[in-house]
Amino acid sequence: MKIKVPKLTFWGFVFWIIVALGIYSTILRFTKGLGAATNLSDNFPWGLWIGFDVLCGVGLAAGGFVIAAAVYIFNLEEYKSILPSAILTAFLGYLLVIVALLYDLGKPWNIWHPIIMWNPESVMFEVAWCVMLYTTVLALEFSPMLFQKLRLEKPQKIIKSLTIPLVVAGVILSTLHQSSLGSLYLIVPEKLHPIWYSSNLPYLFFLSAVAVGPAMVTIESYLSSRAFKREIEIHILAKLAKVTAVALMVYFVLKVEDIVNYKLFPHIFSLGYESLMFWLELAIGVIVPIALLTNSKIRGSKKGLFVAQLITVLGFILNRLNVSITGLENYTQAGYFPKWTEISVTLFIVALGFAAFRLIAKHLPVFPPEVEERKIIAEGFEVIPIREVFKD
Repeated sequence: MKIKVPKLTFWGFVFWIIVALGIYSTILRFTKGLGAATNLSDNFPWGLWIGFDVLCGVGLAAGGFVIAAAVYIFNLEEYKSILPSAILTAFLGYLLVIVALLYDLGKPWNIWHPIIMWNPESVMFEVAWCVMLYTTVLALEFSPMLFQKLRLEKPQKIIKSLTIPLVVAGVILSTLHQSSLGSLYLIVPEKLHPIWYSSNLPYLFFLSAVAVGPAMVTIESYLSSRAFKREIEIHILAKLAKVTAVALMVYFVLKVEDIVNYKLFPHIFSLGYESLMFWLELAIGVIVPIALLTNSKIRGSKKGLFVAQLITVLGFILNRLNVSITGLENYTQAGYFPKWTEISVTLFIVALGFAAFRLIAKHLPVFPPEVEERKIIAEGFEVIPIREVFKD
């Protein structure tokens, strides 16, 4: 009998390399401590794992509350077909943010402390509770996919009856902690570079999350269509692109307001490292995406829309890294650059997210049936996949 060995693709090879390096870095982190695994210091205690894994991770998972609000609060039923995948992306995103925090905390076994050690005046306390509660909400919103697979009708009905309260809670919690992540940096006016310090930081963080949420849904839909040989719902994603464009326009207005009100012209035209990073962030994360996403031809093209939203995501990441790292480097004079083990852990967490999404999407009803199957179901017939027919 021949044993069929799965063919290892290029991306499969890359995935296992990342996993191997990530496991090594994980062992190093939890056996030798932060000093051996990172370039962090007392002068610069927050690095890549906070700037990317947490600040970016929470923002990139914003598609869940944006699409849920569109469907259940604004009654835009056309987005319902992409809601399960958006919820799954958000749920995995928040779980991985929690995993990333375990790496960054000096004593990760104390991560549960905010549950009983209350400090209502702390922004970090509010963020911790919002993240915990919203992760719970996402778990409940995700559960019907699992119940449907297991054919548990009663739990499905219970969760369905709670849908509106869960969505409202999710939107409120997301609004609070997406903006509060920006509020974290309001307490360091003397440390954060003037280019990024602003009383508008909470609003800017929230707006950028609203913009990048649909962008992540678009990227996930495009990659899923290629991985699972599905047709991409371009008409829905094109409308989502308008949401991103409008959110970025409002974001741009607030940035211009900051430049004028805080008299930042000497800083942004100083030709220094910070000014260069600012203009790069503004171009990649705001100006270019607005120009691309307001073009109807690009919105109607699968690849064009994917590239435009990918640029949006890259600009968003650059903004979060500028606020959390670039904006603090000058004050601390720490000369921080992440150690290779920090980078490998970040890639490891991202790779686990991709693998988990692929595994779950393969076995649970994350995606709607294809057009032909929908037509048959609408006519009262049940679609039985061919693999089920010959399973025995």
